[in-house]
Amino acid sequence: MKKILIISTFLFILFFAFMENIYCQKVIEKDTIKTSEGNLIMHFVGHASLMFEYKNKVIQIDPTEREFDYSLLPKADIVLITHEHGDHFDTLALNKTKKEGTKFVITQICANLLNKKNGIIILQNGQNYDLELFKIETVPAYNIVNKRSNGEHYHPKGNGNGYILTFADKRIYVAGDTEDIPEMSDFKDIDVAFLPMNLPYTMSVEMCANSARMFKPKILYPYHFGKTDTNELLKLLSDDKSIEIRIKNLP
Repeated sequence: MKKILIISTFLFILFFAFMENIYCQKVIEKDTIKTSEGNLIMHFVGHASLMFEYKNKVIQIDPTEREFDYSLLPKADIVLITHEHGDHFDTLALNKTKKEGTKFVITQICANLLNKKNGIIILQNGQNYDLELFKIETVPAYNIVNKRSNGEHYHPKGNGNGYILTFADKRIYVAGDTEDIPEMSDFKDIDVAFLPMNLPYTMSVEMCANSARMFKPKILYPYHFGKTDTNELLKLLSDDKSIEIRIKNLP
């Protein structure tokens, strides 16, 4: 009887810990974008971490355990990593989200850190790739102004990627960590943009607004914004009715 009681107590503790883990996780917001070939469901995991669902496939973007326990999310068919910093590249989250056949689209630096060969697609700025499910244009992501105390930029040119993803007739720009770089003026027909907005690592509110004015996304989600007041972005772009700004829980 005592043995049964001990086992029952142990199972109860495990169950309580599991349920506490689930309920302590924040609620993940989502939006749906209609494409000509079906819905693209965008889940806002947090900070720079996103999850897309499209044609019954799961795409994880910059998954990190600092935002969510990835064992509670669907396994990824495709993982996109913008660069090597810990709030974008996390081997613990990658191990939890991968499955047999998962493809990883990453930079050369991330490939060196990942120490993995199978399923790796290394893309550098300016390279394109067709995954059949969607097409990828790899664009620059870097600092022009903001620097570390040693004079180096937080994100040197060429290290990190931004991605323009084409799902049927919709183009989604995931900027990664960048400032309002001149290459943005060449972006065409962006339906949805995710732009970072926190100093000193990425953009000020003014830089973010300038970025949006350069390529005019139909929908803009500020992300990676830390303690930045997102209302300031709404004010700066209030005169441009062509850009719809949607604020989600992505600090």
